[in-house]
Amino acid sequence: MTHPSQHIAFIGGGNMASAIIGGLIRQGMTPAQFTVVEPFADTAAKLQHDFGITALPAAGPALAQADLVVWAVKPQVFSEAAAPVMPHTRGALHLSVAAGIRTDSIGRWVGTERVVRCMPNTPALVGQGITGLFACPSVTAGDKALVEQVISTTGQYLWVQQESHLDAVTALSGSGPAYVFYFLEAMTEAGVGMGLRAEQAYQLAVATFSGASSLAAASSESPEVLRQRVTSKGGTTYAALTAMEAAGIKPAFVKAMQAAEHRARELGDEFGKI
Repeated sequence: MTHPSQHIAFIGGGNMASAIIGGLIRQGMTPAQFTVVEPFADTAAKLQHDFGITALPAAGPALAQADLVVWAVKPQVFSEAAAPVMPHTRGALHLSVAAGIRTDSIGRWVGTERVVRCMPNTPALVGQGITGLFACPSVTAGDKALVEQVISTTGQYLWVQQESHLDAVTALSGSGPAYVFYFLEAMTEAGVGMGLRAEQAYQLAVATFSGASSLAAASSESPEVLRQRVTSKGGTTYAALTAMEAAGIKPAFVKAMQAAEHRARELGDEFGKI
């Protein structure tokens, strides 16, 4: 658990920051244990309304009390946002949820190598996320435990040993919710084409994804075995899967995720030059 005297600063107070703050407050942290820098008045007002936290419009000496600084800013403004923060937080652990920015760039901008970089996904907003984490060599076991405490409020997490693997995490789980929504669109469209109402088709599709994922999570068997279990030769599922195979859906899907990984690498190169 986080210590009663622990202090966490957030640079950016948007959706991801709010999801983490909300989870930590539910675990017993108090609004006084947070400092949030949030220049946008509407977002700051929401933090005040939801959590009783008065956000600072700009970085200042209050950040010096932070044990952990969570960077929840858009990647393209990271270096600019870091300049006024760095003088106050060199002794803190830094956790970045900014997509694409590599730890060497972050370390340069925040003035320390105690940096953890993570790749969350949007289900974190409802406590059902999965986050990939990478720690620089200067990060201690205690630092990692604090990061795990913070990130576990948004769902599951896993550590990767190489920073380049976060590009694969980005392609799988970071961008992954959009793939699910894409399939939900297609299933709903198909249902409507077969005579169901749109809301009926959508309810069936969402419940099927959710239920199948829960079944996979609870089972020790591979997805291949689980798929074979519901596929009788000559039956309805067999007809659907045969059509998918003929259309080359699996290789196309793999290629799509490779494109996402490639783009993640490119963005890391671009943002590092800022």
